[in-house]
Amino acid sequence: MSVPLEYFRSETSQRLRAEGRAEGRAEGVVQVLELRGVVVSDDVRERVLGCVDERRLEEWMAKAVVVAVAEEIFEG
Repeated sequence: MSVPLEYFRSETSQRLRAEGRAEGRAEGVVQVLELRGVVVSDDVRERVLGCVDERRLEEWMAKAVVVAVAEEIFEG
């Protein structure tokens, strides 16, 4: 039995996978901050979790491991 794979190559499927990756990265940024004991305000949480730009989320993750205040991930 063969399964058609067109859907998995479709633009919709690619978009959904990208959204899922971004969502996971955003959750990771928040989690790293919290695990480090950095207070994450509702505003920061909302901004991070609302971001779908994977490159920006990667930048924020790199900053999340060193900042003292959550809002500093947005600087620069």
